[in-house]
Amino acid sequence: MSRPKFIYLDLGKVLVDFDVQLMCRQMGEAAGITPERVHQVVFGGDLQRRYELGQISSQEFYEEFCQATSTRPDYHRLAWAASAIFELSVAMTPIVTHLALCGHRLGILSNTCQQHWEYCAGRFKMLTELFPVHALSYRMHACKPQPEAYQRAAELAGCQPQEIFFTDDTPTHVAAAQSAGFDAVVFTGPRQLAAELRRRGIALGY
Repeated sequence: MSRPKFIYLDLGKVLVDFDVQLMCRQMGEAAGITPERVHQVVFGGDLQRRYELGQISSQEFYEEFCQATSTRPDYHRLAWAASAIFELSVAMTPIVTHLALCGHRLGILSNTCQQHWEYCAGRFKMLTELFPVHALSYRMHACKPQPEAYQRAAELAGCQPQEIFFTDDTPTHVAAAQSAGFDAVVFTGPRQLAAELRRRGIALGY
């Protein structure tokens, strides 16, 4: 098994954890509606997906949410409610820090929207300081498992797909990455990731 030239990690459930139910509760409180109604509007249709694909802006997401719910909460309060749902995976910090200090090229490959990314990048400096490359769906206008997402990610990394190692907690995203030529594995935890990296010639004191 060859040593990768570039390492991509997923964001959600790998580098950070998040709680969709908390998001719906907080947005519901901001708008004066139930969490169930929030979930229906944001995730029941294609609103969130279009936002993550960069097909609509943050302002347009807000306007569509207001129209669908017949409410008009404060824009900034709703944005905070939708985004203050993330916590850093502390157990991943030693691995990522070690990889960066040893000179391995790192990137984040994630389906995410502008508000979620800006919240995480502002709160968790590791995401910008240790990961120079950010292959984000709303910027690439492509979401995993679309083939275009992996093609664009490889271009951003400046590598051939077969030179890239990638881990994601979603099996369908991993399978699509493998089809695109990536060396990809399903993420189940930091120790498992460390073992996979060691198998590829990357020593980790973990």
